Amino acid sequence: MANALIHQDFSVGGAGPMIEIFADRMEVTNPGLPLVDIDRFLDTPPRSRNESLASLLRRFGICEERGSGVDKVVQQTELYQLPAPDFALASDHTRVTLFAHRSLSQMDKRDRVRACYLHACLRYVERDYMTNTSLRERFGIEPQNSVTASRYIKEAVEQEKIRPYDEQAGRKYMKYVPHWASSS
Repeated sequence: MANALIHQDFSVGGAGPMIEIFADRMEVTNPGLPLVDIDRFLDTPPRSRNESLASLLRRFGICEERGSGVDKVVQQTELYQLPAPDFALASDHTRVTLFAHRSLSQMDKRDRVRACYLHACLRYVERDYMTNTSLRERFGIEPQNSVTASRYIKEAVEQEKIRPYDEQAGRKYMKYVPHWASSS
């Protein structure tokens, strides 16, 4: 909620942050388009439309003003093996959807690709790489089922959300990064 308050666009008339809770998800809709590309929420330095409000909420201990909110959300969804959050634009609003628990078998291809992508982003900002092993851990896939993780990685590569860090690496040693990451 603090993120929504800080990042809302006050120039969008008749609108404010809205939180809707459903049986299977929670949606936070905020007036205004983000100041950064939604694909880059995890790695872009923080920017706030409302610096005074951000500073006040930091002094009250409500937020950190470090730009780590999305990172923490993604880390927690991975820790509890939840579907990855969905960041979307809706006319002149930004919507974040947080999903209730669903087993991996209940996740569709879109859920899996989004989770692979955000996992690769999180690993990248932590100065690491996504691997078959790290993705198995993220999804709770047993080691003997590494083929399943490989299939999910292939889906994300085909959707151009992630790419191999080194195309020449052997399959066993393959590492992945978000599509926008530099090779160096």
